[in-house]
Parts: sequence; C-alpha cells; structure tokens
Amino acid sequence: MEYDERLSVPLRWWVQGTMLVASLWLAMIVALPALAAWAISAVAMAGLALGLLAYGAARVTVEGGFLRAGRARIAGFHLGTSRALDAEATRRISGVEADARAYLLLRPYLKRAVQVEITDPADPAPYWLISTRHPDALARALAELTESTAAG
Repeated sequence: MEYDERLSVPLRWWVQGTMLVASLWLAMIVALPALAAWAISAVAMAGLALGLLAYGAARVTVEGGFLRAGRARIAGFHLGTSRALDAEATRRISGVEADARAYLLLRPYLKRAVQVEITDPADPAPYWLISTRHPDALARALAELTESTAAG
C-alpha cells in the first residue's frame, strides 16, 4: 500500500490572510498615493501566498520502501510499530510527554498524528511524530511497509 498526502494549509488561513492584506490596503490607501498603496498590498499578498504555499508544501509519503515526512526520509526496515493518535494523544506526545530527540513534522491545523517507532540503533530519534489528516490510513500503510521489508 502506498500513501501520499500534502499537508496544505486550510482555506480559512487563506481567507484570514487575504483579509489582513485587505486591511493593510485600506490603511495605506488613505495615507499614501494609490499606486504606492496598491504596490505595497501586492507585495504583501505575494509574500502571504509564498509563505502559505511553502508552509503547506510538506508531504508525507510511503512508497518504494521508504517513509518520507517533509524533508526527512527513512527506509522501511528501520521502522517499528506505528500508532494512529487522536487529538488528545497527539497534544500530549507533542507536548508534556515529548522526547526532545524525536523528529516532528507537526502542523497546528492538523490535530491528529501518527507516532512511528524508529528501530535504527544509529538514529538518535526514538520516534517520528507526523501530523496527518488520515492517521489510520497512514498507520496501515506504515504497517504494510514494515511487514513487507521484514519479510523480504
């Protein structure tokens, strides 16, 4: 089983950001020449779009014997058990019960995650904690990956 998910930002972030830029434009249009207000607002909107696209560009994939989470990649034979976490467990494990050595790919707009045990003795991270919209599907894909790499 393969898995692919892009952790894109929610629509409400785009709406709120656009309203922020519109407020900036409104403040500028009364204080500056129209051309300057429009130019500053255009630059602000471009910065907002680039920022939101970059932040939401992180991908989580399970394919070709590897787990990729953001920029990190690990082979399936270095993975142990995977647990799909609900919102409360995610909050605890990413907060008060967190291990400082863990690899985290968290997004504040995603309340659920998957905890993946790392069995590689050379890897200092005891687990990866990965935000996802579909924790059960990701955990199943990881279970199949670990089973297939253990068998072959």
